[in-house]
Amino acid sequence: MKKGFLISLIVLIIAGMLSGCGGSKTSGGSKTDSVLARVKESKVLKVGFEGTYPPFNFLNDDQKYDGFDVDISNEIAERLGAETEFVATKWESLIGGLKSDKFDIVIAQMTVTEERKKSVDFTDPYVVTGSVLITREDADGISKLEDIKGKNVGVGGGTTFEEVANSVDGANVKTYKAVNDYIADLMNKRLDVIINDQLLMSYNIKENDLPLKISSDIVNKDEIGMAIKKDNDDFVKEVNQILTDMKEDGTYSEIYKKWFGTEPLEN
Repeated sequence: MKKGFLISLIVLIIAGMLSGCGGSKTSGGSKTDSVLARVKESKVLKVGFEGTYPPFNFLNDDQKYDGFDVDISNEIAERLGAETEFVATKWESLIGGLKSDKFDIVIAQMTVTEERKKSVDFTDPYVVTGSVLITREDADGISKLEDIKGKNVGVGGGTTFEEVANSVDGANVKTYKAVNDYIADLMNKRLDVIINDQLLMSYNIKENDLPLKISSDIVNKDEIGMAIKKDNDDFVKEVNQILTDMKEDGTYSEIYKKWFGTEPLEN
């Protein structure tokens, strides 16, 4: 009797342990690992960007983050029932920081490319813009992409602007880490032309009274998305719905016109 009772007790204990392990695995599954669940629980949306890219994301005179990306981020966070926490990060470290959970989302004027899709997922485009050629005011003869052949061309390293420049055989392409550095080299005649976003450069030329001009039409259309860690389809879906709602209720257009003075381009 005692021996049979002891065996039964051992069997029950082992069964309970196995059941407990199974329950722990289930409760610690996708919900716990979900970025959306984390944001909802913490009520904080951590946003990664450079923080040095006016008019999209930059420190204003009050040393607070400001810009188009900031306004969009704040609106998304509010509709998620959260507050924003901005994490300034070097461009080349943004995707790595996202994958290691340094932040929940990248809202940093990142062009959607097939190569980047291998590492992260993207929301629907929240900006449609394009690459343009920028020269000094007194420069002539660089109005089409093929005109950069034989010219010294400045671009941001690891950007789609670099890809556009390298598509022209004979272009002497120099990469930079910060846009202000290659703008300075263009003004100081160390470069003949730079390639960057039309919205960014229109804003900077006007705002800072730069002796530069946009010398071309759009040479490459860019669709800008928000990057989200892979395997978070629920978060992508939620942000896409918020973007749709913002466009339908006029909030998106209001933010866009605040920074660029025109209606947004359609994708």
